[in-house]
Order: sequence, then structure tokens, then C-alpha cells
Amino acid sequence: QLQFVESGGGLVQPGGSLRLSCAASGFTLNSYAIAWFRQAPGKEREGVSCISSSGGRTKYADSVKGRFTISRDNAKATVYLQMNSLKSEDTGVYYCAKSLFRLCVLSSQQYDYWGQGTQVTVSS
Repeated sequence: QLQFVESGGGLVQPGGSLRLSCAASGFTLNSYAIAWFRQAPGKEREGVSCISSSGGRTKYADSVKGRFTISRDNAKATVYLQMNSLKSEDTGVYYCAKSLFRLCVLSSQQYDYWGQGTQVTVSS
């Protein structure tokens, strides 16, 4: 049974940092690209970042470039999202998702399994 366990969310002040983790089980993580999406209240879900199955290629939304870093440890079956210089507009529920493919795009249509999400709140 496929399962994602997301962790690392919380309340942080603007300018602060958080590291999200997505631990996968029930499938071979290193065969698929993985992405992080987020959804703020009243807004549509948006792609934040994705990483190819090997970890060699990454993509970021323009709004997070230079501040967020995605990485993966296939041996630990875990994908990470390091978030620095957080802003209030980064607030939302963050979800990790499994792609149908090895290469990643930030389109939700290419993702077939989603975690339950972890809340990130950036506020003073």
C-alpha cells in the first residue's frame, strides 16, 4: 500500500526556515519523480518544486526560486523541502505527490498519489 508521511510543518516567523520531509513506503521511490504542492486558504493548489527520480533534475515555481531547495535520499525513501527566507504568502498546506514518470513537471495532472499534507504558517 502506497503511503506518504509528511512532517516538518509548523508556525514560523517571516524570514525563518523550515524543513519538510516526505517519507514514502509501499513503492519504489527511486523510480518516480516527486513533487511538493501547496494550497493556501481560498486558493488553488500550486506546484512548488519537483525532483526527478534520480535527483539530477529539479524545478521550482518562480515564487520560491532561490529560497527553497528540494532533495531526495532514495536509500531512506524520503524527499525533503528546505524552505528559507519564508514569507507570509508561503502559508498553506504542503503536500508531497508521486509522479507517473521519472522526469518532473509542476503539473498536478502528472501525479497519481498524494500525501495528507502538513501545515506551514508564516506569521509574526
